Amino acid sequence: MTKFGFGKAAVAATASLAMLVGLAACGSNGAGSSNTVQLTVWAASEDQAKNSSWLQTEEKAFEKAHPEYKITWKNSVVSSADAATTVKQDPSAAADVYQFANDQLGTLVSAQAIGELSDDAKAQVAKQNDQTLVDSVTASDGKEYGVPLNANTWFMYYNKSKFSDEDIKSLDTMLTKGKVSFNLMNGWYLPAFYAGAGMTIFGEKGNDAKAGVKGGDHAAEVTKYLVNLAKNPNFVKDNDEGAGLAALKNGTADVFFSGTWNAEDAKKALGDNYAAAQLPSFTTQSGTYQMKSFAGSTAVAYNPSSKSPKIAAQFAAFLGSTQSQKDHYTIRGVVPADKELKSLIADNPAAVAQMNTIANTSILQSTLPEMTNFWDPAKNFGTALMNGGITEANAQAKTEAWIAQANKASK
Repeated sequence: MTKFGFGKAAVAATASLAMLVGLAACGSNGAGSSNTVQLTVWAASEDQAKNSSWLQTEEKAFEKAHPEYKITWKNSVVSSADAATTVKQDPSAAADVYQFANDQLGTLVSAQAIGELSDDAKAQVAKQNDQTLVDSVTASDGKEYGVPLNANTWFMYYNKSKFSDEDIKSLDTMLTKGKVSFNLMNGWYLPAFYAGAGMTIFGEKGNDAKAGVKGGDHAAEVTKYLVNLAKNPNFVKDNDEGAGLAALKNGTADVFFSGTWNAEDAKKALGDNYAAAQLPSFTTQSGTYQMKSFAGSTAVAYNPSSKSPKIAAQFAAFLGSTQSQKDHYTIRGVVPADKELKSLIADNPAAVAQMNTIANTSILQSTLPEMTNFWDPAKNFGTALMNGGITEANAQAKTEAWIAQANKASK
């Protein structure tokens, strides 16, 4: 869902990097014990384009870091969004190394089509990432699979001529000073209010299917808050057709919630007043709560069915390394997941906002298959909020019915 630009960069691979990404104790490699191998790698077409050949750049860097290997590369176009569908058809015939969207993790584990990280790779992941992204590659069995390459979440674009640095900490303050658009009818955005006030979705880490969806003690009062938000004259209705972005462009909105895929459009819309930030707080009758958006990652994995699992695992970790993510940003503009690269993106408001959101105002989007059944009940509830079907008077009953429906759908 993300769109990126491209640039130009060179790679410097170091011996310490080679040590960091090494895979320990794969056991006997069988056919994979030879250092002369062919590795099949799947990646998006944009990663392999002639004018932005990030993948080939990293393959050459890996060869330089590992002169003991003689590798023939076989690259094919399979996007991270399509990885699970393609891999699970026949794991033994799938790529040795591939990228996947982390919400596919449960499917890949069930298909035995994704390899567990070594201790060295887990140490790399822990060093590079905030806990949300570590959790994004942790399956329900508690084991880690995949190295985060880039993050996926949403945050706030705003007109900095209307709001001070202090103003943007509070949604309620912003609503007194400008027009705020938000997509309450989308199940990916709506839960931010409830998550901030105590809702849990498949447990605290999103990996416990039996825990289900729990609204918490303040869910009904959050609903009442949203009923009034929808009626606020400074609230601008957004929808999946892009009404919020259109409002930002024509000046009828000063705030727009989205992700890095809309950075260029938001920048054009706001011009010199372009700014972005992590999510604000909001205040209900019982207190102030922090909005929290869903977050996930695109990660790099290796196939345990590979004929060369040790080398495949090493290359997967290499593709997710700090240097490789730096190259990905400078070559293609892909915002890194690696928190150690914050200085690299310091002049990019959207990238900084995304990284701050991951660190401070996000929760993990569950990787469980049951999560697919959460979206429609949330969308229907948000639509009812916007259409006036939910009021302060029926907020308690409607909220309980929504949560019950989400749990029923997930069973």
